[in-house]
Amino acid sequence: MSLKKRMSMLVIVDSCIVLFSIYIGYFLLYPIDNPFTDLFLVTSSLTIFIAHHVFAMYFGLYRKVWEYASVRELWLIFKAVTISILIVAIVQGFLPGEVLFRALLITWMLHILLIGGSRLSWRVFRDSYISGEQFNEKRKRTLIIGAGSAGTMIARQLFKNMESPLQPIAFLDDDSKKKGLEIFNIRVLGGTEIIADAVKDLDIEHIIIAIPSVDKQTSTMLMQQCLDTGVHTQIMPLIEDLLTGKVSINEIRDVRIEDLLGREEVELDLESISTKLTNKKILITGAGGSIGSEICRQVARFDPSEIVLLGHGENSIYTIDMELRQKVSPNTKIIPIIADIQDRNRIFDIVAEYKPDVMYHAAAHKHVPLMEYNPMEAVKNNIFGTKNVAEAADMFGVEYFVMISTDKAVNPPNIMGATKRFAEMIVQNLAKESMTKFAAVRFGNVLGSRGSVVPLFKKQIAAGGPITVTDPEMTRYFMTIPEASRLVIQAGTMASGGEVFVLDMGDPVKIVDLANNLIRLSGYSEEEIGVRFSGIRPGEKMYEELLDEKEIQSKYVFPKIHIGRATPISYGELTYVLDKLLDMTVDDMKELLIGLANRKNVKQMLSEPVNVVS
Repeated sequence: MSLKKRMSMLVIVDSCIVLFSIYIGYFLLYPIDNPFTDLFLVTSSLTIFIAHHVFAMYFGLYRKVWEYASVRELWLIFKAVTISILIVAIVQGFLPGEVLFRALLITWMLHILLIGGSRLSWRVFRDSYISGEQFNEKRKRTLIIGAGSAGTMIARQLFKNMESPLQPIAFLDDDSKKKGLEIFNIRVLGGTEIIADAVKDLDIEHIIIAIPSVDKQTSTMLMQQCLDTGVHTQIMPLIEDLLTGKVSINEIRDVRIEDLLGREEVELDLESISTKLTNKKILITGAGGSIGSEICRQVARFDPSEIVLLGHGENSIYTIDMELRQKVSPNTKIIPIIADIQDRNRIFDIVAEYKPDVMYHAAAHKHVPLMEYNPMEAVKNNIFGTKNVAEAADMFGVEYFVMISTDKAVNPPNIMGATKRFAEMIVQNLAKESMTKFAAVRFGNVLGSRGSVVPLFKKQIAAGGPITVTDPEMTRYFMTIPEASRLVIQAGTMASGGEVFVLDMGDPVKIVDLANNLIRLSGYSEEEIGVRFSGIRPGEKMYEELLDEKEIQSKYVFPKIHIGRATPISYGELTYVLDKLLDMTVDDMKELLIGLANRKNVKQMLSEPVNVVS
């Protein structure tokens, strides 16, 4: 119905009510044969007619969508009617005769009842009609967790939307006062401890978690309970996403694997980050990778003057370049650079030309089994590539240099972890004499990054399974890419020189549990997809560590960030190793680097003659 027709209909309905209500009120008190000839009543009726329409227009009563009416709309009716009646009483005071207080009171009550009733009748009709026999039997039986305002809104919207595939069946809420109550004829059965029983007893086919204000840990627990039932589960956005405008309250989405990490959002020190990044020149190596590209996105929020995107892969640099150009302010210049960090002269030329204030070094080879087969590439890229980038930063006066490290640098049995630990040592040694503030940031796996298990598991599920897991007891630390990138930027602002910052990764996650959760999130059961154990691959550890016993420092320098006491080897020892590495046999090179990374017999290893490639 058009706005014009809607307004015309409401004006006609209100006109009939206000013109005749005062006659009804008067007739109930003083029955007379023909009240319509009474000049006093006619004047009163016309006055209330004019007054009502004036104030109905003023309060917008003719523009409201009454099928969504609430207490607020009723309050507006109350005000419009009350003011109109008061005006009639004032007019009657100037007319011959007495003010009809009792008749006006009855008229006021009739107006509230009839005008309010006329507005709500359409909503009542729609709700009753939709919630009655017209329900599509093919709708999925839906359990709503949370009987507060959010859950109520979800239920109302599902009732109103005839095309919705979901039919609300019951509520669950931990507020004991709500148990047994009904909302839109839907019973609140009890608390969340009976999720599994409710799903079974009511043949539930769909679950919606509608508690946007709940903390992350509780939300994670609820999601895990729901997933354990095998029923498709969706959630409403968290309250922080609603408040920041990231999403609308109507955006119900599927549970994602990162939701199950149970990690609370960290509030960054935006002032200190802005001081370091706003109007500054930023260079990111590995800018096309998972972590590098997210660092670019996070940095762009602080309006730097330049962002230099340095990477070896043409397509990935093109992708992040195009993305950032759509988002950054006109004051930020985006400079895409294709270069290999192993090319020392090229790296020095780039840093000399653009003279960045801050550098984030995210370029690295990170795949453990692959680097076991290609150890020399790990050495050239992770060690000598880092050396090139860090020494260029030192030479050309970069203010801050942050290297992205890994938990695999702790007690590594593999070449990838050993080269990353050695890269940390390079950065730490440079920090001793340089004006540049060098730091490394160490963290575990990030969900969805290239080479992580999540994309692999998703492909295996899409292919019908099975998912391959190395060992039922294998665990890893996980965090999301955005969280890791934000904490890297925050840690970089706190660098004073030589620190190895360690991000709090929370509790380790069993890979097999991650696999099973992904299967459920994809709408399958473990029996349909299956999990096959393939055995530990070359260089892999059963458990990862963020700090070894000698590095542990429990005190946090910022929420989820603390500094490890990672001791480097001396500058002379470092130089000795760098001079010999590329000439050593692969076996000796691996033995030396892994031994150095684990600090085992360092002096003896460095004093022994090495076998060189002939």
